[in-house]
Amino acid sequence: MGKPTGFLEYQRDNTPVRKPLERIRDFEEFHGTLSIDERRKQGARCMNCGVPFCQSGMILHGMATGCPLHNLIPEWNDEVYHGNIWHALSRLLKTNNFPEFTGRVCPALCEVACLCGVGDQPVTIKENELAIIEKGFADGYMKPRIPEFRTEKKVAVVGSGPAGLACADMLNQRGHHVTVYEKNDRIGGLLMYGIPNMKLDKKVIDRRVSLMKEEGIRFLTNTNVGKDIMPQTLLQQFDAVVLCCGAEQPRDIQAEGREKAKGVYFAVDFLTRNTKSYLDSHFKDGMFINAKEKHVVIVGGGDTGNDCVGTAIRHGCKSVVQLELMPKAPDERSADNPWPEYPKTCKTDYGQEEAIAVFGKDPRRYGTTVNRVLTTEEGAVEAIETIRMDFDEKHQYVPVPGSEETIACDLLLIAAGFTGCRKYIPDTFQVEVSPRNTIKTEQGKYASSVPGIFAAGDVRRGQSLVVWAIAEGRECAQEVDLFLEGYSNM
Repeated sequence: MGKPTGFLEYQRDNTPVRKPLERIRDFEEFHGTLSIDERRKQGARCMNCGVPFCQSGMILHGMATGCPLHNLIPEWNDEVYHGNIWHALSRLLKTNNFPEFTGRVCPALCEVACLCGVGDQPVTIKENELAIIEKGFADGYMKPRIPEFRTEKKVAVVGSGPAGLACADMLNQRGHHVTVYEKNDRIGGLLMYGIPNMKLDKKVIDRRVSLMKEEGIRFLTNTNVGKDIMPQTLLQQFDAVVLCCGAEQPRDIQAEGREKAKGVYFAVDFLTRNTKSYLDSHFKDGMFINAKEKHVVIVGGGDTGNDCVGTAIRHGCKSVVQLELMPKAPDERSADNPWPEYPKTCKTDYGQEEAIAVFGKDPRRYGTTVNRVLTTEEGAVEAIETIRMDFDEKHQYVPVPGSEETIACDLLLIAAGFTGCRKYIPDTFQVEVSPRNTIKTEQGKYASSVPGIFAAGDVRRGQSLVVWAIAEGRECAQEVDLFLEGYSNM
């Protein structure tokens, strides 16, 4: 522990961010950096607890708390305080393949479980992590790690999201020959097209992929396995196949008039087309769903819904409303939600902050869903009828009679989550699926019902977080290595 009294001497100091009315003018990342001296103070706040819950990765009452990657957080916080960035980086990379991703988009389950946060503010663990890896790149520490020994085994990884990249990275470092297949034109999967640029600059992904290419991983884009290339071909050419295709089947809403209405899109399509057009031409090609001068309604209150809010505002929408089926969470922890459980509290994210700054009010309407989609004679959506929902005596959601309300809407975005993987994936690979429409494996295992085929990430566990995907990719790689070699030293 670098400074035993650090948590008493220093207050939490977050990295500076551009003000909402300034940052909505572009799609650039809006978080700044702290000076090295200030960052060292933030590292000094770590208490080096006897039991570091921050790195526990536990499930309490069905909710995750602590880092699923079991990052060695007190160790690299101590090195940050002492100014030993190289040592901090070595400890960070021991458990996390891509801190530059989690340091930007992770909801910081580690900070939720930080003991310093019980009576004060938690340590800036996520920001410290990002500062370490970015300093590592800036100072030239992040160089290609070329495996000294190569096996004769070949592995195909289908999907280049965080699970696929983590799995590929681990297997390549083990010495296996790894080829990653991606159906889109750019590598990154969810990281590339599911997360807006202002939240994760795509140059960060390209930087990492370039490094992985130098390390020997082969990437093939515009190749949809199951359509462009069949599983039988992969199984003939490779010793193992790992499916990291994500949970891309979006959940639809059940509302009168939805099926035939024009101007209704799934959030993932809205974000994907927006990001692709931005990267290809800075929107000059017009190949995106434009929210400019439109009344936008977003169904869903999660991270994806918030990303849609921020994107629509940057387009210049007339208004934005975000519907949440759940009632508003309390602002503070309730007595039945104690530390270190994940806090079931209300959080206002960057998109909602921007909506408040632009329109003067929170865009969220709680306990509300779409009852009807109203259209013009030509079929274009022009309004929606909402209805409030509440629990009945069986604790099931039921509509509240007489609570209907009509609001203007000419762009309806559905961010209601996902219902598992695309059907053609398990069909073409002939693997069993779970009741959740994910690829079925034994609990805690990654082998599918077909020998030589493995699954990791959202395609196996369902819609989840980037940090969980990386954790699954790492664990799956070890199981694949064991399958190929009969033992594993990962």
